[in-house]
Amino acid sequence: MKIRKMFAVIKTGGKQYKVFEEDVVRIEKLDAKTGSKIAFDNVLMVGDSTSSTIGTPLVEGASVAGTVMEQGRDGKILVFKRKRRQGYRRLKGHRQHVTLVKITSITTNDKKASPSKGKAAAKDKPGGKVADKKKKSTTKKTSTNKKSAAKKPDSGDVVKE
Repeated sequence: MKIRKMFAVIKTGGKQYKVFEEDVVRIEKLDAKTGSKIAFDNVLMVGDSTSSTIGTPLVEGASVAGTVMEQGRDGKILVFKRKRRQGYRRLKGHRQHVTLVKITSITTNDKKASPSKGKAAAKDKPGGKVADKKKKSTTKKTSTNKKSAAKKPDSGDVVKE
């Protein structure tokens, strides 16, 4: 028997994270105290080992709940600037603020998104509006009575008037 482990793709802090239940995720800083519960409503995809639901752009009724474990800072990133042959060198450091969140649950409304019967029938029907557009584009235009421009003489030719 396979274990069906739910996963979700959430969007927070301008980034996307694939999370499972009971995962600990390091995300951009959230304004929440340690031990408080938070909910992520920007769920882009929900699934398990057998099926998945992709949102357009979000999955309706899906949410991910979590608990803030720790507020902290990431490791130092060194930013080095240099201009050759100028003796210009600058070294700066940066530490990003992060939040550790433990994912407690992934909930959905268990309704699968399916196209309505009218839209599916229109796509499958070959004689729809698409065929009419093709007919219009394949018809040739009749030539118009335009006179061609008179040819200009070459630079070596003598012009008689």
